[in-house]
Amino acid sequence: MIYTVTFNPAIDYVVRMDDLKLGEVNRASYEAMFFGGKGINVSIVLNELGIKSRTLGFTAGFTGEAIENGLRSMGIDADFVRLEKGNSRINVKIKANEETEINGQGPHIDDNALTSLFEKLDNLKDGDTLILAGSIPNSLPSDIYEKIMQRLSGRNIKTVVDATKDLLLNVLKYKPFLIKPNNHELGEMFGIKLSTIEEIEEYARKLQEKGARNVLISMAGDGALLIDENGKTHISGVCKGIVKNSVGAGDSMVAGFVAGSLDGNYEYALKLGTAAGGATAFSDGLATKEKITELLNTL
Repeated sequence: MIYTVTFNPAIDYVVRMDDLKLGEVNRASYEAMFFGGKGINVSIVLNELGIKSRTLGFTAGFTGEAIENGLRSMGIDADFVRLEKGNSRINVKIKANEETEINGQGPHIDDNALTSLFEKLDNLKDGDTLILAGSIPNSLPSDIYEKIMQRLSGRNIKTVVDATKDLLLNVLKYKPFLIKPNNHELGEMFGIKLSTIEEIEEYARKLQEKGARNVLISMAGDGALLIDENGKTHISGVCKGIVKNSVGAGDSMVAGFVAGSLDGNYEYALKLGTAAGGATAFSDGLATKEKITELLNTL
């Protein structure tokens, strides 16, 4: 079973307009609502690819109920810890002449709720995969990723970590199955600016030396680079299309890679991840199976 963790789920309210004018009434030409949060995004795209997963994390209030019911209506196993106070976030994504986001803060997560999440994680079995993705709410300890991976240490559980800077560097000692920084985040971790593929590969290998089994580096218009656990370098070109949406493309790449790697074929995993990321970037919402298949055939 694949598990995803979303500490701070949200309803993403997406609106389009020709031009956003501050201080005036603006009218949308398009609007839609999606269930968001990086782990949730991964689960939704896995579901499109026919891979079942269970979503973990925290929800609260009527918005939290809407998130859980919405995911279940898609056929996704939602197993969140319900918080007694507050409401899950509503994030506003404004797509006008520029893209603007207003993200909510989210509810307070207390110690009892965190203990309940740990108890759910204790039920993972050998061979399961756990995907940790996204930032950490202020009410949780900053080393929560470390605490989770330490708790699972020594068990045959694959962990995937999509995070940045120290949040990522500090978990490498637990040998995550996959990490996925982009090229800019990779450079930030070492305090330098990376300009060439050769430099990106060099520093990706440094992350592998620190413990990561597979290092996937997304490089925007330059495609993606993978150093697999056997030490082999794979490079994938970028899918061609008109970018409509930047939200969830990285999460979709993680979902595609995880789905593609189930039989150990990392070259295929990279291609499926690239296609899934592109399928989201070229859509108003997250990738669909049809769009992923269409792009996969071009790689």
